[in-house]
Amino acid sequence: MGIGCWRQPLLLLIALVLSAKLGHLQRWKGFQEKPMSKKNMNSTLNFFIQSYNNASNDTYSYRVQKLIRSQMQLTTGVEYIVTVKIGRTKCKRNDSGSSSCPLQSKKLRKSLICESLIYTVPWINYFQLWNNSCLEAEHAGRDLG
Repeated sequence: MGIGCWRQPLLLLIALVLSAKLGHLQRWKGFQEKPMSKKNMNSTLNFFIQSYNNASNDTYSYRVQKLIRSQMQLTTGVEYIVTVKIGRTKCKRNDSGSSSCPLQSKKLRKSLICESLIYTVPWINYFQLWNNSCLEAEHAGRDLG
């Protein structure tokens, strides 16, 4: 009989704690325009361009030219939607140090605008590319404007 009288207040307490937690989480309404910290930006963009180069069939590596937009959302980690302009470099994909390679000029020049969804848990240095879409910069410029 003593156990039964504690069951209802305990269930009420659990319900209150859960509703308080859910109320806190619901304040995040999806992605928000927020600038990334320099440290998170560098590591996230480095991860992105490395993933892009590993998946690319291009002979040359690409590097980030400009961060156009970043949005973030807190989940079990941090999700970023980043829009970047990337350019083809003079370095082959296998070359090390491609982040400092000069961009191609003249007929091999190529720039892309990429929008990517990247999941990261920065405190354990974990990154995952969930989605990526790129268009040639000339075509994307019409869509962005």
